[in-house]
Amino acid sequence: MFTPVEAPALSQPADIDKRKIYSRLLQAWWKDRGQFSRKKIARDCPICGYHGTFLSVGRPSRWDTRCPNCGSRERHRLIQLYLNDHNIDLTTKSILQFGPEKWLMRAMKNNPAYEPADLYSPIAKYRLDITKIDRPDNCFDVVIANHVFEHVDEDALAMREMYRVLKPGGLGFFSVPINLSREETYSDDSITDPDLRFAHFGGTDHKRFYGRDFGAKLEAAGFRVEAYRREPGEEVKWGLLRDECIFIGHKD
Repeated sequence: MFTPVEAPALSQPADIDKRKIYSRLLQAWWKDRGQFSRKKIARDCPICGYHGTFLSVGRPSRWDTRCPNCGSRERHRLIQLYLNDHNIDLTTKSILQFGPEKWLMRAMKNNPAYEPADLYSPIAKYRLDITKIDRPDNCFDVVIANHVFEHVDEDALAMREMYRVLKPGGLGFFSVPINLSREETYSDDSITDPDLRFAHFGGTDHKRFYGRDFGAKLEAAGFRVEAYRREPGEEVKWGLLRDECIFIGHKD
């Protein structure tokens, strides 16, 4: 069973690097001055403990989303808040993450059971195909795929593979570009031009834009699904997206 423990979710709050923050603020001003055109509201980062101005990230730019100290984005902080809520410590868990992200790689640097995997990412330690994962059944305590499934042709197969390698009692953390006002996922295989894909799906290599049926897709793969988001006021406090949630997949 995946048993919560009385421990910090990832690590003790990191030291605040004022020189790095100042440098990133200058870079942000140079790249996207428009984000400073109105008064900035101080945000809180549950990963590193930083309190202050958040920066823009992404193309097109999303204002007030990146922590200038640890570099975390909205979905990273949302996962951290879930871990905090449930007193879960990932540092002792076996973890498979597709589409590895630097925030978690740093947090797991002393965890030999953390496997950052991908077919193409240069920072991935393991070259694995998410639709045919070269690992045995019931292998990991935790599986993670943030903004990965929208890139995969056979996303249902990828979800089943993530379920297969997860241990009973384990957890999966999943996020995708999602339109929560739309019931069904939007896809069109005839759209192959990168510019048209960007216009339709939000990315030049995206295959679809998910709707509220994303949770049902995970359930079809075997997961018991829990959608997690915070109250509107907390979305401002933690610098979260107003239209995003993470989906927790439980393997009973």
